[in-house]
Amino acid sequence: MVVTHEDLAVDGSRRRSAQEIADTLRERIRAGELRPGDRLPTQAELAEEFGVERGAVRQALRALQSDGLLSNVSKGSPPRIADAAPVREEPQPTMVGLAPRLTEVFAGRRVRIDVVCHTAETLMVAMGEPLRLIHEGRMRPDSIDVRVLVPSRNIALAFPVSVDGPGEDDAVHRRWLEMRNAQGQVLRHNLLSLRATHDIDVRVTFRALPFTPPVKLYLLGGEEALMGYYTLTRRAEDWGEQTLDMYDALGSKSLLFSFTRRAGHRDAAFVEESQKWFDALWETITTDLTLS
Repeated sequence: MVVTHEDLAVDGSRRRSAQEIADTLRERIRAGELRPGDRLPTQAELAEEFGVERGAVRQALRALQSDGLLSNVSKGSPPRIADAAPVREEPQPTMVGLAPRLTEVFAGRRVRIDVVCHTAETLMVAMGEPLRLIHEGRMRPDSIDVRVLVPSRNIALAFPVSVDGPGEDDAVHRRWLEMRNAQGQVLRHNLLSLRATHDIDVRVTFRALPFTPPVKLYLLGGEEALMGYYTLTRRAEDWGEQTLDMYDALGSKSLLFSFTRRAGHRDAAFVEESQKWFDALWETITTDLTLS
């Protein structure tokens, strides 16, 4: 960025733009520094803090108001943080944080979930809660559309992989493939059974990625993106008569970071771009997948 004299505050520091002021205040709201019901500082106080004219502050406040983050916006007094303003939650392990998010999505009429993962294990387990509520009659969506991208069986995975390399008998790969297929089949069966038991329109589709995804991604109804990093560790596991020494990632322990459209411009852009990325993969370089 080129900084001109017009961009400098009286103390010589760079003057903030209205967008930068709005983003800073939005982050304070999301981080919980400003909580629902709290009053913002006055326009004069904000102008002094950011080294700008009040016009820039007013533009920033209008942006926050349009995002639904402010209430009681008037000339008489500073606005308050809206009661419904989203506050940043601490990231939780996938196995803990995913189920309640899925339950919220399943409370709607049309359920749409897109997933990029290594296997469907965590998704399969997290689906247990919304499925239980459906069977108890406490919720009933009209339709469910789940799309899942997992690695192809035909590629050399980056992980899990044997510490000593694949060799001629790649037991680690066979173990992963067995898990991928079994967990995907259970997930698909549990969801498709809702067609017969509750007359819900259900579609569950898997496609194969030509690469190993370094992160897991859950896109929920186009409104929220949950992302977690696969962090590798060395571990041993008994599988049949073998002990497998491998580099692997425990996806259920990955911390999930939430991005929501309602949180404002940056989060909304992340959700939108993540959906575009998923759709592009789905429609281009991925291939049909048979779980067998």
